[in-house]
Amino acid sequence: MCLPSNFKSDKLESEDEWIESFDLAKFTSDVKELGEDLNRGQGRADVNHLNKMVNWSNTCAAVGLLSMGYSVNIITIFALSTWTMTRWTMIAHHVCHGGYDKCHPNKTRWNRFKFAVGSFWNRLCDWFDWMLPEAWNVEHNNRHHYCLSEIDDPDLVEQNLGNLRDMDISLPFKYLIIFFFMCTWKWFYYAPNTYKELKLAKLRREGKKLPKGVSPEMPVTVRTFMDGGCPFYSLSEFLNVIIFPYLIIHFFLCPLPLIFIGKHFNIDGLYANALKNLFLAEIFTNIHSFIVITTNHAGNDMYRFRHPCRPFSGSFYVRQVIASVDFDYGSDIVDFLHGYLNYQIEHHLWPNLSMLSYKKSAPRVRLICEKHGIPYIKENVFIRLKKTVDIMVGNSNMRYFPENYEKSFLEIDAELLQNKKHGSKSAKASLSSRIMDSVTESREG
Repeated sequence: MCLPSNFKSDKLESEDEWIESFDLAKFTSDVKELGEDLNRGQGRADVNHLNKMVNWSNTCAAVGLLSMGYSVNIITIFALSTWTMTRWTMIAHHVCHGGYDKCHPNKTRWNRFKFAVGSFWNRLCDWFDWMLPEAWNVEHNNRHHYCLSEIDDPDLVEQNLGNLRDMDISLPFKYLIIFFFMCTWKWFYYAPNTYKELKLAKLRREGKKLPKGVSPEMPVTVRTFMDGGCPFYSLSEFLNVIIFPYLIIHFFLCPLPLIFIGKHFNIDGLYANALKNLFLAEIFTNIHSFIVITTNHAGNDMYRFRHPCRPFSGSFYVRQVIASVDFDYGSDIVDFLHGYLNYQIEHHLWPNLSMLSYKKSAPRVRLICEKHGIPYIKENVFIRLKKTVDIMVGNSNMRYFPENYEKSFLEIDAELLQNKKHGSKSAKASLSSRIMDSVTESREG
């Protein structure tokens, strides 16, 4: 097969030279084979592992809730914060992706179409946080995962922080703004922006056009309402549907029994202590989740892309690897404190697998990447935090995937799909190598 007529064999940067000899078809075949093996291997062990992580998270809840009235202390704050963080990043995250749809015997709860959605009661019992679960499912499970590091990715840090990157202020002041984001980002940014994506999805389903002059990539934050209002929903809707339920129940009604307990046993300050602990835990859980979430796909060694790709195509698998980063992993306690987001590459390759499957797959994915010469980045989460903040304040930039190679990979995807439809196994096996041979010949010429 010939390269696209507009292909230009520009010299690659040293960090991109792996692309020149990369065999997309063989890499895709290896990734799909491993994914099918992991999917077949899910069963009772995955359910037991989920139950263990749920018990650990519930233990944090019990420690925090039972001790929050006695004094303001770091143990209570950490327990409350970790309960909130792990309920989102571990339990809701993987269940809402469908990681336990096939292997969990309880289909009425531990299923992507049941967990935390459908009613306020489900939200309250399964995953109660600032974000509306239905909105987060659209924003994260659909838009982010299938538009990773494209212009349509709602979590593209470099794009979302464009105003701060370009702001003509001193660097220390930019760092102060980032610290404010770290302490408040779940309600200040993530809750309103996920709700925006839910509204956008509804407009698309109904075939309606966006309001004139409105860009769908525009992030919506609390500041949006201060700057003139949100074109997707009103401030009162945002407060009544998203903010007030969690604010009132979690911070005021939850510790309310402590008032009566204090009066009955003649103990002063229980309710006030609880409010202080809940407030400080809110700040801590924002910081904790910011560190393990926003750092997953940002840094000067992470790639960006100009064109969309077909889900679960060769280009899709490549992008999940080179636009994602793993953190330290291995033991249950390390994974728990990372919210099981330390297996980000594996999770993005196969979003609908269990936490245990990602733990099992990580060494095998790394071997596949080494075999094909594709970068597999695994670093300490605090190193990734530094690289992410550098992107946010404009100290560094993300790396664009060479456009001509991006287009040639998309053509390979189209040919592989066509060959699959026609059952052409021999063409499938040699297609990628023939195209990249043509690239080499073009470069040598």
